[in-house]
Amino acid sequence: MTIHQAGGRVVADSLVLYKVRPARVVSVGEKIEIQVDGGQNKRVRPKDIRLLHPGPLTRLTDLTPCEGQIDEAWELLDGTETDLKELAELLYGEFTPATAWAAWELLADGLYFDGTPEAIRPRPRDAIERDHAEREAKARAEQEQQAFMQRLQQGRIDAGDRDRLLEVERLALQQSERSRILKALDLTETPQSAHRFLVRVGYWSADHNPYPARSGLALTDPELPVPALPDEARLDLTHLPAFAIDDEGNQDPDDAVSIDGERIWVHVADVAALVPPDSEADLEARARGANLYLPEGIVNMLPAVVTEQLGLGLQPVSPALSFGFRCGEDGELADIDIRPTLIRAERLSYAEAETRLQEGPLARLAAAAARYRARRAANGSASIDLPEVSVRVRDAEILIRPIDRHGSRAMITDLMLMAGEAAARFCTERALAIPYATQPAPESIQQPQGMAAMYAYRRQFKPSRLVVEPAAHFGLGLDRYTRATSPLRRYADLLVHQQLRALLRGDPPLSAEQISARAGEAEQGGIAVRRAERQSNQHWKLLYLRRQKGWRGEAVVVELGERKATVIVPELALEARVRARPELALDQRIALSVAEVDLPDLDCRLRVEDA
Repeated sequence: MTIHQAGGRVVADSLVLYKVRPARVVSVGEKIEIQVDGGQNKRVRPKDIRLLHPGPLTRLTDLTPCEGQIDEAWELLDGTETDLKELAELLYGEFTPATAWAAWELLADGLYFDGTPEAIRPRPRDAIERDHAEREAKARAEQEQQAFMQRLQQGRIDAGDRDRLLEVERLALQQSERSRILKALDLTETPQSAHRFLVRVGYWSADHNPYPARSGLALTDPELPVPALPDEARLDLTHLPAFAIDDEGNQDPDDAVSIDGERIWVHVADVAALVPPDSEADLEARARGANLYLPEGIVNMLPAVVTEQLGLGLQPVSPALSFGFRCGEDGELADIDIRPTLIRAERLSYAEAETRLQEGPLARLAAAAARYRARRAANGSASIDLPEVSVRVRDAEILIRPIDRHGSRAMITDLMLMAGEAAARFCTERALAIPYATQPAPESIQQPQGMAAMYAYRRQFKPSRLVVEPAAHFGLGLDRYTRATSPLRRYADLLVHQQLRALLRGDPPLSAEQISARAGEAEQGGIAVRRAERQSNQHWKLLYLRRQKGWRGEAVVVELGERKATVIVPELALEARVRARPELALDQRIALSVAEVDLPDLDCRLRVEDA
């Protein structure tokens, strides 16, 4: 039986179109048997195929490519309509199954012609040129993408590849959850995997620290206008020796101490004099919450000019907000006074101050701090002495030094706590709303001995909170306390200063609701800052271990588990887990070596060395 279709009859050995591929008609009946690519036969309905050439077509492999005169055919047909037979003859000089299929492919391509095999129309010249340019651009892009992916598989990139890898960087910084590039390379779409990949291809250096950006933190100081210091009355204390004592190389000295007879003065940078509530600088500092202290350097919450003008000891005479009080033999504070002042501060490192603790004003300050510390201990303050270190990166060198919390550092700590308690009592007595720092007691109160007991006790502590109602701070052993000595570094301290200045000037202070809202906003930023600082310190400690080929050190066992034991490496203040052994005991000192360091996972595997 012969099947008639538009353009001719379908008979055996005809060339037909089945779906989008050529087929040869094997036989014609109620259904049509066709042969498709690969030699497979199918039975289809007449409406499932379209006749392209009546044949004879012996084999589909005879449909070889044809070279045709496309431009000439297009010009001859411009403005007219034709069919597949005429188009094949114009293009290739004859109408055969091979030229019919070639003409159909040209029609299906849609660049020069469109329509159906029975009604083919040339497309407009401008449309052809536009589509041709788009196809060439797409082809170039595909070639470039293929070359790009090949480079990635080889673990390298060109300068022009960096923009393409921004999507991977966004994933590494937790700014997105997907990466088409990692998916195409069959890599896990996680921040750690993205980090590892970016280092491998050289987009990030091997020591790149992603954690501040991953926490969404600003990485540069704010650049905002700051007013001049107001002309106002200040108590002149420039005759008193004042000491701004901090770590060597400190860049933001915001406190100093002096003593006048029995009166102790803690002088604090008068930041609120330049940064009033709701100023641009105040809003920016509130959003940031605190300075960001990284081993690589400091990112300030306030414009640099504030520190330049107000950092104690950076100018010959420094304006300050000074907290004055007496510390009795029982460590109790009395005769509290808070004043805007002028001071002359001498800057000392802790090491320099240590050599002078037995003489002059520093000896008297140290004695007062000791009395105060004894009072806090009697009130149950926590005494936890776990290793701490300072991590700094200078000229690509990682410097890790232990921090001694005794001596001059302990003295300054207690003097700053005195100022915080004095400020809290001063504000409570005057019903001035400020953010009080509080901490509830743990379930059991101890005086732990040994590193393991201190480690376990610290884990019982509940986090401190900022609240507008005075309450006890367990860890400090104080019944009320506020942070007031670091307004250059922490927004909550600046908030206390803004309230105190308003009170001292006779201006309306912020309400308790406003204080609570602002402290809460700053605390959110502070949480991100502390997380980034903790992760950054861990990053550089692990990189230090990686660089120290053959590192061996000593650790103390602080917790035992069935499979893993937790240890602390004192020289690095590094907490790690090692394979548990039956012979391990709490507070045991063991020798370790490095088995593996995984920077993207912020982890390392330490090996216990045999004795």
